[in-house]
Amino acid sequence: MLNFTIRRLNLLFFTLLMLSIVSFSLSYFFPGDALVNLSGEINADQQRTEQLVELYNMDKSVFHQYTAYIGQIFSGNFGISMSSQVPISDELHTFLPATIELCLAALFIALIFGVPLGFIAAIFHNKPLDKIILTFAMVGYSIPVFWFALILILLFSITLSWFPSSGQLNLLFEIEQVTGFKFIDILLSDSEYQAQALKDAFMHIVLPAIAVATAPMTIFIRLARTSMLDVLESNYIKAAKAKGLSQAHIIYHHGIRNSLVGIVRLIGLHFANLVTVAMIAEVIFNWQGAGSWLIESIFARDYTAIQGGLIALASFTFFINILADFLYAALNPLERHKKHGA
Repeated sequence: MLNFTIRRLNLLFFTLLMLSIVSFSLSYFFPGDALVNLSGEINADQQRTEQLVELYNMDKSVFHQYTAYIGQIFSGNFGISMSSQVPISDELHTFLPATIELCLAALFIALIFGVPLGFIAAIFHNKPLDKIILTFAMVGYSIPVFWFALILILLFSITLSWFPSSGQLNLLFEIEQVTGFKFIDILLSDSEYQAQALKDAFMHIVLPAIAVATAPMTIFIRLARTSMLDVLESNYIKAAKAKGLSQAHIIYHHGIRNSLVGIVRLIGLHFANLVTVAMIAEVIFNWQGAGSWLIESIFARDYTAIQGGLIALASFTFFINILADFLYAALNPLERHKKHGA
């Protein structure tokens, strides 16, 4: 396990290194002055400009500039937003938790429906139910998220009035932001309407989470189906059948558990796709998350915010990948005892 941990930490180090190099390089590729792109201070006077030059080592080599930039990142200084003149770290604290909340809710929906449907399709392999589930997965994967999100709003918000069409919480509930996570902030608040606020927050997240979860859910359906079919065709399953064990016993005690091990690792690999889909859904549902904030920054040519958002979202996605790898290693002893490879 120690060797596995060291390999993952090495991978984390080199990934963050490459990410920081790309982010730093953008300050030179973007139009305008590199110092302004790094700091975001577009109205700095002569004295402040000299301080920024010294802070970012702009009068030295590119290597020294990069090390100064890394130092600022590790100290939590991502610069100031060009459009709002608010520190990027403050904006990330405001918007990033909303994206994490949405992604985790969508991941939960994708797993809770996708994996069981995949297992059912495998159990009824080549039967009508299998074909129905595969057709659903194919259609669900092909539907553009922006179109599906609009259909959800039209049907469940405008026509049926079951769910709100935008936002995270009704403005009538005055909940102080502590962590940035709406559900946690509601639980931490001493509002007498706490239960109603929780229900309202839940109703607001349902449609965006379903829109984001649909494509990943179809992927998990196919992954779970393939994983279960591989397990059911393995030698130890054939031996269990030869001993006279029932199909239900084999699937419950051997099939599901061994199939889940392979799926766990793939969760991290597909999480980046989920974050990308969430960015689109945030714009449609007016969800005040890091994705919609980053898209607005691109349209506003807020280069400092783009760099900060890139680092934050990419680091979060990679952290989920590493977490999935550790969980997979905990479930699969052979993985953590490998001597070579990532």
